[in-house]
Amino acid sequence: MKLIASLTSPFARKVRIVLAEKHIECELQIDVPWEATTHVPEYNPLGKIPVLMLDDGTPLYDSRVIVEYLDHAAPVHNLLPKDARSRIAAKRWEALADGISDAAAAIFLEKKRPEAQQSADWILRQEQKVFRGLEVIASDVGDHAWCMGDNYSLADIAVGCALGYLELRFPHIKWREAHPNLARLASKLNERPSFSSTMPPQ
Repeated sequence: MKLIASLTSPFARKVRIVLAEKHIECELQIDVPWEATTHVPEYNPLGKIPVLMLDDGTPLYDSRVIVEYLDHAAPVHNLLPKDARSRIAAKRWEALADGISDAAAAIFLEKKRPEAQQSADWILRQEQKVFRGLEVIASDVGDHAWCMGDNYSLADIAVGCALGYLELRFPHIKWREAHPNLARLASKLNERPSFSSTMPPQ
């Protein structure tokens, strides 16, 4: 298998962490979709990363599809619960965390445009998504050890990647101070080899 990804994408990092947690070997091909030389549209018509190329040449996208495939591909260290209700709960966590990452990435890309072309209203709208999402995650985590209670899961990976992306792109957002329980969760996640080895470059 081959993973087409950038080193700063929170969605690609989520997949890379799942690969590491599941002990699945996979070639990594670096590609940045918004660069003129990108080959991503050759693999994904939507021009988005990550893309997982299976051994038979089938491309899988997006990250939520890829991580579910990987969790089934290696039946060890399951990251998604087998119980249907708990599984949906984990996917809900993932959707919320991915939504924060989506909004943060939208802000980052908007701010790459010439200043005169940037929309302050658009940026504010995305920022509100980030702040509301953080509030809900912090409230739902509460005093639990992990997002789903006592068990580490895909929910924690998705949340950790969203928090890591905010730390990378928007260090002025003081989410650690606003949500000490998320700071504790992030610190605990960053101690795991799967997280420390996929830390995005500054």
